Amino acid sequence: METQIHSIHFKADQKLLDFIHDKLNKLELFNQHVISAEVYLRLDKDKEKENKITEIKLLVPGKELFAKRQCKSFEEAADEAVDALKKQIIKEKEKH
Repeated sequence: METQIHSIHFKADQKLLDFIHDKLNKLELFNQHVISAEVYLRLDKDKEKENKITEIKLLVPGKELFAKRQCKSFEEAADEAVDALKKQIIKEKEKH
Protein backbone atom coordinates (compact mmCIF):
# COMPACT_ATOMS: atom_id res chain seq x y z
CA MET A 1 0.00 0.00 0.00
CA GLU A 2 1.27 3.43 -0.94
CA THR A 3 0.97 5.90 1.95
CA GLN A 4 1.30 9.68 1.92
CA ILE A 5 1.27 11.66 5.15
CA HIS A 6 0.82 15.43 5.07
CA SER A 7 1.35 17.46 8.24
CA ILE A 8 -0.22 20.88 7.80
CA HIS A 9 1.56 23.87 9.45
CA PHE A 10 3.93 21.72 11.53
CA LYS A 11 6.63 19.06 11.14
CA ALA A 12 5.57 15.59 12.27
CA ASP A 13 8.29 13.60 14.02
CA GLN A 14 9.40 10.18 12.78
CA LYS A 15 7.83 8.38 15.76
CA LEU A 16 4.38 9.70 14.81
CA LEU A 17 4.89 8.81 11.14
CA ASP A 18 5.96 5.27 12.06
CA PHE A 19 2.95 4.90 14.36
CA ILE A 20 0.56 5.90 11.56
CA HIS A 21 2.28 3.59 9.03
CA ASP A 22 1.98 0.65 11.46
CA LYS A 23 -1.71 1.35 12.07
CA LEU A 24 -2.49 1.65 8.36
CA ASN A 25 -0.60 -1.54 7.52
CA LYS A 26 -2.88 -3.46 9.89
CA LEU A 27 -5.84 -2.53 7.68
CA GLU A 28 -4.41 -4.86 5.03
CA LEU A 29 -5.40 -7.78 7.28
CA PHE A 30 -9.03 -6.92 6.52
CA ASN A 31 -8.60 -6.06 2.83
CA GLN A 32 -5.47 -7.05 0.92
CA HIS A 33 -6.48 -4.87 -2.02
CA VAL A 34 -5.95 -1.48 -0.38
CA ILE A 35 -4.35 0.66 -3.09
CA SER A 36 -3.25 3.74 -1.16
CA ALA A 37 -3.78 5.85 1.93
CA GLU A 38 -3.56 9.61 2.26
CA VAL A 39 -3.28 11.06 5.75
CA TYR A 40 -3.68 14.72 6.73
CA LEU A 41 -2.55 15.85 10.17
CA ARG A 42 -3.56 19.35 11.19
CA LEU A 43 -3.74 21.48 14.29
CA ASP A 44 -7.00 23.20 15.04
CA LYS A 45 -7.17 26.43 17.07
CA ASP A 46 -4.41 26.07 19.62
CA LYS A 47 -6.49 27.06 22.65
CA GLU A 48 -8.65 23.94 22.48
CA LYS A 49 -7.61 20.78 24.30
CA GLU A 50 -8.71 18.41 21.55
CA ASN A 51 -7.01 20.30 18.75
CA LYS A 52 -5.30 17.46 16.83
CA ILE A 53 -7.15 16.43 13.68
CA THR A 54 -6.36 13.33 11.65
CA GLU A 55 -8.04 12.68 8.31
CA ILE A 56 -7.44 9.45 6.42
CA LYS A 57 -8.55 8.74 2.86
CA LEU A 58 -8.24 5.08 1.90
CA LEU A 59 -8.46 3.94 -1.69
CA VAL A 60 -9.74 0.40 -2.27
CA PRO A 61 -10.85 -1.01 -5.64
CA GLY A 62 -14.09 0.70 -6.66
CA LYS A 63 -14.41 2.77 -3.50
CA GLU A 64 -12.86 5.56 -1.47
CA LEU A 65 -13.19 5.31 2.31
CA PHE A 66 -12.74 8.30 4.61
CA ALA A 67 -12.44 8.92 8.34
CA LYS A 68 -11.76 12.09 10.32
CA ARG A 69 -11.15 12.28 14.05
CA GLN A 70 -10.26 15.09 16.46
CA CYS A 71 -8.54 14.21 19.75
CA LYS A 72 -5.97 15.37 22.31
CA SER A 73 -3.12 13.65 20.45
CA PHE A 74 -2.42 12.68 16.87
CA GLU A 75 -1.84 9.08 17.96
CA GLU A 76 -5.28 8.88 19.55
CA ALA A 77 -6.93 10.54 16.54
CA ALA A 78 -5.10 8.23 14.10
CA ASP A 79 -6.05 5.19 16.18
CA GLU A 80 -9.75 6.14 16.16
CA ALA A 81 -9.71 6.99 12.44
CA VAL A 82 -8.11 3.64 11.57
CA ASP A 83 -10.73 1.85 13.71
CA ALA A 84 -13.47 3.67 11.80
CA LEU A 85 -11.90 2.63 8.49
CA LYS A 86 -11.63 -0.97 9.69
CA LYS A 87 -15.38 -0.97 10.38
CA GLN A 88 -16.03 0.48 6.92
CA ILE A 89 -13.88 -2.21 5.28
CA ILE A 90 -15.67 -5.00 7.18
CA LYS A 91 -19.07 -3.52 6.32
CA GLU A 92 -18.05 -3.30 2.66
CA LYS A 93 -16.93 -6.94 2.64
CA GLU A 94 -20.25 -8.07 4.16
CA LYS A 95 -22.11 -6.41 1.27
CA HIS A 96 -20.29 -8.60 -1.26
